[in-house]
Amino acid sequence: MRTEKEMLGLILDTAYADDRIRAVYMNGSRTNKNAPKDIFQDYDIVYAVTETEPFIEDKDWIRRFGEILFMQYPDEYELPGEVIDRHSHYGFLMMFSDGNRLDLTVQRVEYARENILTDRLCRVLLDKDGCLPTMPEPSDADHLIRKPDQKLFSCVCNEFWWCLNNIAKGLWRGEPTYVQDMLNCVVRPQLLQMLSWKAGILTDWTVSSGKSGKYLPNWLSSDEWQRYLSTYCGAGIEEIRDAVFRMCDQFAEVSGWVAGRLGFELDRSEADGSMRYLKAVTELPEDADSVF
Repeated sequence: MRTEKEMLGLILDTAYADDRIRAVYMNGSRTNKNAPKDIFQDYDIVYAVTETEPFIEDKDWIRRFGEILFMQYPDEYELPGEVIDRHSHYGFLMMFSDGNRLDLTVQRVEYARENILTDRLCRVLLDKDGCLPTMPEPSDADHLIRKPDQKLFSCVCNEFWWCLNNIAKGLWRGEPTYVQDMLNCVVRPQLLQMLSWKAGILTDWTVSSGKSGKYLPNWLSSDEWQRYLSTYCGAGIEEIRDAVFRMCDQFAEVSGWVAGRLGFELDRSEADGSMRYLKAVTELPEDADSVF
C-alpha cells in the first residue's frame, strides 16, 4: 500500500506536469488534526483547472494514479429534476488495487476560488498563479456540535414523537421494510441529534460527533452508548417493536436532560400522546376496526 508521501507526491507531480491544472487543494480527514488516523482515510483532492471538459471527455488520464480496482463518476448521471454543472466541477472516486482511495474533483479556477471558502478543512497544496485565496490553518470548527435554540430543540422533539405514528401503523400492518425505513431514516436521526447535543453540553461545544455519530462513544457513558446500539434491530416485527420502545425511552430521557441543562421548555404532552397511540396500536388485534 503506497504511503501518504507517495500518494501526495504522485498527486502533485501530476499537477506540476499539466499546465491545465493551476492549483491543488485537499480537505477531509487528512487535513483534520482531530480525526483518527488509519489506513482507510481517503485522499480528498481538488484540482483547480482552466476547463473541466477536457478532463471529462478523455478519462484515461486518471490511470496514472494507479491500478483502479473499481470507481464511480458521481457527476455522470442526473436524478430526475437534478442539474449537475459539469462545466464547473466533476468528480472521480477511485479505489486502487493497493487499498488507497482517491476522491478527485476537477473544478474550474473560478469555481474553486469560491468553493474553497466553504470548508475550513481545506489546505492549499499548490497554487501556480496565486489564484486561490490564502487559507487559515485547517480546522474542524465548521463540523462541531452546535448549541440549539428553543425552536430547533422543539422541532427535533416534535419530529421524533410525530413520526412514531407511521411506525405504529407499519408494525400493525406487518410491514418491516416500511417500519425500518421510518425508524432509521426519519426517527433515528432525531435521537442521534439529541445525543449529540448532550455530548456538546458535556464538552462545552468543542467536539464533533462525526458522521452518523461515530465519535459519540468518546463523550457519552458506555451504558448510554450501549442503550443506543440496542435500538438497532433485525427484521422481525416483535424485534423491531421492542427496539422502538427502547428508542422512545432513551429519547424521553435524554431530551429531558438536554432541556434541563439548556433551560428549554419540554412539551411532555406530545410524548405522552404519541406513546399512548403507539402502545394502543401495537396491542390492536389484526381484525381491529378502530384504534381506541
